[in-house]
Amino acid sequence: MSQRPLSSHHVDRPTDRRTFLKACGAAAGSVVLAPLSGCRQAPTPPEPASRPSHLVQFGHTDLYVSRHCQGTAFRRHLSREGGDAEAHKLIRHCIDIGINFFDSAEAYGMGGSETALGHGIAGRRSEVVISTKAAQTGPEGKPLVFTKEILTQKCEASLKRLQTDYIDIYLLHGADKLTPSDEQHSPPHDTPTLEHMEEIADAMDSLVQSGKIRYWGVSNHLPKQVDELIQIGMRSDSTGKSRLAGLQDYYNIVAGARRDFMSQQLFPLIRKGNLGLMAFSPLGEGRLVPGRKVEEGSPLVGVIEELDRVAKELEVSRPQVCVAWVLSHPEVTSALSGGEKPEHVEDNFKGTKLTLPEEALKRLKAASDTYNELTAKAKS
Repeated sequence: MSQRPLSSHHVDRPTDRRTFLKACGAAAGSVVLAPLSGCRQAPTPPEPASRPSHLVQFGHTDLYVSRHCQGTAFRRHLSREGGDAEAHKLIRHCIDIGINFFDSAEAYGMGGSETALGHGIAGRRSEVVISTKAAQTGPEGKPLVFTKEILTQKCEASLKRLQTDYIDIYLLHGADKLTPSDEQHSPPHDTPTLEHMEEIADAMDSLVQSGKIRYWGVSNHLPKQVDELIQIGMRSDSTGKSRLAGLQDYYNIVAGARRDFMSQQLFPLIRKGNLGLMAFSPLGEGRLVPGRKVEEGSPLVGVIEELDRVAKELEVSRPQVCVAWVLSHPEVTSALSGGEKPEHVEDNFKGTKLTLPEEALKRLKAASDTYNELTAKAKS
């Protein structure tokens, strides 16, 4: 088993993202975040004396990560089954070029993604930061309730597949059946959840105390529950319990209503809790990939044209501009993308080193605004 590194302050039902994304438009209109008040800003730990220049701190943790997080939800060219040698090779290539942050989930290929990641980082565990996620469903795909026992079982299964004895960031992949979300089976948005959030926080803290995980977070949760978890963590400061460390959520230039939902509701909470954020799909689920066919008259056309104008002016690629746009928002720690070929990974990684000029950002925002208007009009 791998040895857990010292803190960087000292040394050196499976989730259906398509279903989730369909619900994003409804989220902005149906969820209203109450004004933020009554809680102090979470403290930021001091900077270490030295660290690799391309790594950044993940929220309030002592983890330092690359601004590109490599996803392992392989869909097109690589297998999710775990034994794909090309997938293992790609993961090692990521490490070689400076990417140290990897994301997986038990829901990807029924654990195959975690198995592939475990093979890929074999012998190099101390060089990487691993994020993986507990599915909000059981073996038969039925929604479940996150309890201490269930989360412990899920975590131990992930550890075995990853061939490691600790997970750096352990996330809930989505809301369980007692937690409101945008899926039809969930309770109403106004369902009281504070008591259940406290149970979840205690369960995650028990995993931290056991050494199985270092930090924990949530993915695809509503602001109300994120805010509750932040406040629980702030109350826990005096008890030494671990608190919410970060989020994983959908954010890109063509996220539609989700773009405003994130900026207006989740970004304030990220600042309030000093959370890290993995923003997944910087290329809009592949819709912004060069060479991908776009229907004539699609709202995407205007955004793609502006992205390409900026790319030409800066002598970079469209994917680099997409990644840089996501990272231009200070609330985003890392852009999470799942390139499956070395050249695609390298191109995405270059985007983390690109700073977009202010004038280009204004033009891209205008193009994104127009896209949002057109897509909202098409839905009405």
